[in-house]
Amino acid sequence: VFGRTVICRDIDVATRVARTDGLDCITLEGDQVSKKGGMTGGFYDYRRSKLKFMNIIMQNTMSINKKEEELKGIGLELQNILFLLQLEQKITAFVTEQQQLDAKRVLDKSVLEQHKQDIANANKQKQYTSKALENKRKSLADVQMQIDQLRASMAMKRAEMGTELIDHLTPEEKDLLSRLNPEITDLKEQLINCRSDRIETESRKAELETNLTTNLKRQKQELEAIISAAEADALLDEAESKRQELMDANLLVEDATQQLKRVSDRIDELTKQLRGIKDEKNNLKGLEDAYERTLQDEAKELEQLLSKRSNLLAKQEEYSKKIRELGPLSSDAFETYKRKQIKELQKMLHRCNEQLQQFSHVNKKALDQYVNFTEQREELQKRQAELDSGDEKIKELIEVLDQRKDESIERTFKGVARHFREVFSELVQGGHGHLVMMKKKDGDDDDDDDDGPREADLEGRVEKYIGVKVKVSFTGQGETQSMKQLSGGQKTVVALTLIFAIQRCDPAPFYLFDEIDAALDPQYRTAVGNMANTQFITTTFRPELVKVADHIYGVTHKNRVSRVNVVSKEDALDFIEHDQSHNAE
Repeated sequence: VFGRTVICRDIDVATRVARTDGLDCITLEGDQVSKKGGMTGGFYDYRRSKLKFMNIIMQNTMSINKKEEELKGIGLELQNILFLLQLEQKITAFVTEQQQLDAKRVLDKSVLEQHKQDIANANKQKQYTSKALENKRKSLADVQMQIDQLRASMAMKRAEMGTELIDHLTPEEKDLLSRLNPEITDLKEQLINCRSDRIETESRKAELETNLTTNLKRQKQELEAIISAAEADALLDEAESKRQELMDANLLVEDATQQLKRVSDRIDELTKQLRGIKDEKNNLKGLEDAYERTLQDEAKELEQLLSKRSNLLAKQEEYSKKIRELGPLSSDAFETYKRKQIKELQKMLHRCNEQLQQFSHVNKKALDQYVNFTEQREELQKRQAELDSGDEKIKELIEVLDQRKDESIERTFKGVARHFREVFSELVQGGHGHLVMMKKKDGDDDDDDDDGPREADLEGRVEKYIGVKVKVSFTGQGETQSMKQLSGGQKTVVALTLIFAIQRCDPAPFYLFDEIDAALDPQYRTAVGNMANTQFITTTFRPELVKVADHIYGVTHKNRVSRVNVVSKEDALDFIEHDQSHNAE
């Protein structure tokens, strides 16, 4: 039906077909049988199982056959046809519903995968965005710091620009500069006036030259062209008129010539004035160059004075440093030596140096070192206070977490202890047992325990709980016994009780055991097998667990190949009985 998989009516037929034909088989109940063995049981989702619908179809087909046989005797052929049609419609509806469910399941699965992919992409994008945002914030902080530094530098530069250079000059230099400034201002004004007169004269000359070129010379050329083009045989009247026009033109030319002469004279006069202005300008420019050279010389002299001043300030700083190295001075020290001569002061300084050489072994920087060490001590004390405050907060957090941990441990232990009592009563009829949480004081007072000394952690704390003690009574009478007083089988019962108690407190789908009944007595094996609310898989060679098992598998080893086969309960019991008798022999 499905490739090399065959559907069989039951497990026996499936086992026979798998062995004889070498095919994989599956029953209508969902049990599988392969060439290597069979597998039955487990969980099947019949809501989405095609086998379920095939079973429904087969049941409906059988029902149809029965109805047909009943209707044959009656002879109601029309009702039989209508009934068959109704059944076919139901089958079609079932098949259609199955197809819709399959399509919906595929669609939901694809949507779920898409949502998972979208969530993963969104998480990655969020991480990348967070990293980029952190980098941008760091870059913004760096840029803001650079802007603040540039603003501070601009403020300093503006303050320096607001300071006039004159503040660093001597009184003689200031007096000379005050005398030169008015002369420079007057010369600049005269230079500006000369430039404006020159521009006006040049514009007037250009206007006259333009008029002469465009009007008068052109008219003269037109008249000469007319005269040269006149013919000899022209009429006398026309010649007379032309002569009159020529005379008029000559008069105009003479007037224009006179006007041109006057203009030329005016141009010559203006040219002479312009030459005088240029000479005056050159003189002023030379004077300006002289002033500039003077200013450059004064600037060089000012630079020399500034360098001299910086050298004197450096010497002053050096002498101040030497004075500080000498130690504190009295208030009248400067007044005492203020009026003395330099030579006398140098002699006194030489004598003082000779006297100071006698004290060369004394630490002259003791006061400065004391101040530095005092500042370091204050900074360390401040840091110690901060560390102490942080230590107190960390201790408070540790106390809160320890309290929560103890509460969680106690809550979980109470649930496990309650289920331990219930499960032990179910496994051991008439017996009782309980769990006891061992604390520090319990460990100190109990001399029967072999608990060694517990080591404290790094901060000196000691854990509140040191272990769990198990006390049980298998008879229900007398004193309870500890684990050291129990036999091997009883210890196994206690261990299984603890496992099942934890399972009831925090259930797991199933448990896997390996011959847990090897050391148990028969009544305890039966009690373990009757734990109905627990599903577990175990290996056993005892009949008690086989009798209550839901599914039984036999594992055989032949020709270096292991095979798993589904066996019946009778075959399993026979195998166990044969094995026990063989071991007894």
